Amino acid sequence: MTQYIDVALIITSIALIASVILQSKGAGLGGLTGTDTGGVFTARRGIEKTLFSATILLSVVFFALAIASIFLTR
Repeated sequence: MTQYIDVALIITSIALIASVILQSKGAGLGGLTGTDTGGVFTARRGIEKTLFSATILLSVVFFALAIASIFLTR
């Protein structure tokens, strides 16, 4: 069972990293390092909103899998 959770953690982490990189792609290369781009806040629409929601969902799934992995390895 722990092997399945470990594989799911790896897949989820790769998807989470990809979604974060895709979100910061529109902000330029400075967005990857966390520097301020000086832009004005705009509302998320379309694919940006979907990607933002997917990132939140992936982070919740990753957190749940990490907690489950801790409890199953005991």
